[in-house]
Amino acid sequence: MNRGLDELRATLAGVRRDLLAREHVVAAGIGYKTVGGKRTDALSIICSVAKKVPEALLAADDLVPKEIQGIPTDVVETGHLRALQARTDRWRPAPGGVSIGHPSITAGTLGCLVKKGGETLILSNNHVLAAENAAAIGDPILQPGTYDGRSDPADRIAVLQEFVPIRFLSTEPSDCTVARSVAVLANVLANLVGSRTRLLAVRFQEEENRVDAALAMPVNPADLSAEILELGTIRAIGSAGLGTAVRKSGRTTGLTSGEILQVDVTADISYGAGLTARFTDQIMAGAMSSGGDSGSAVLDLENNLVGLLFAGSDTTTVINPISHVVDALGIGL
Repeated sequence: MNRGLDELRATLAGVRRDLLAREHVVAAGIGYKTVGGKRTDALSIICSVAKKVPEALLAADDLVPKEIQGIPTDVVETGHLRALQARTDRWRPAPGGVSIGHPSITAGTLGCLVKKGGETLILSNNHVLAAENAAAIGDPILQPGTYDGRSDPADRIAVLQEFVPIRFLSTEPSDCTVARSVAVLANVLANLVGSRTRLLAVRFQEEENRVDAALAMPVNPADLSAEILELGTIRAIGSAGLGTAVRKSGRTTGLTSGEILQVDVTADISYGAGLTARFTDQIMAGAMSSGGDSGSAVLDLENNLVGLLFAGSDTTTVINPISHVVDALGIGL
């Protein structure tokens, strides 16, 4: 086998420039030939191409020969090869899966590109692009986010276009006379026994949400990529049920995978500073995210968009079903 490998190396050295001159070929090396999706033990010259194209659409000079000097060849699709950057770096064009955010937050994740009214827009979370309802339409959106060392206007990639307000759970003093009387009596008794504890009758207002979502308008559409880092392009809008295998590409934990473990979930999500919001009809996966991954697009294994990641814990990831996001924002692909 060593002798065979040495022979292949000598042959490749003589033809590699010719191979790389062919359209779509981005790399040439030595490996085992794959046939019918299975790797064989046949050493071959492998040409990596940005995109596989039917032979009929290629010029004769751009075709990779079936063999070179008696050595078999193989063609594999790898996409364009690029120097790898950190997801917290400045990306132009910026794909899904990298750092982004309103200047007043730390940083979240650029989910994906969507369409509305003929415009191409960025989809992420309200708490990433709209600072939990605190932002104003037209506010700058930075890539990467402020936490990752960027500032406005140098790193402005978009402006806030639209967001679905988050309705937070709240308490107000109760106007119920019975409840107020009970609280007064309890406080009198507490005072008599020397307790400093006091009761206040309150009314609990229960507000429910279905999405944590927002859109941003690119300053220059050329500064954005339709691809999601390490996942490629979205195929279509889909749905996820119990047992669906899913993947996401996020700012903090990169490319991760999981499985939908619960559906029809109602969850109280803490946003810090005493703010809690109740979300209904959500889907839940296991540990596949961390802080900063909020806004990630969630895809199934066929690259269908099935959800928008927005919350989680060390063991759990909570996802808006994409159908709710589509309905709330009126978007498509």
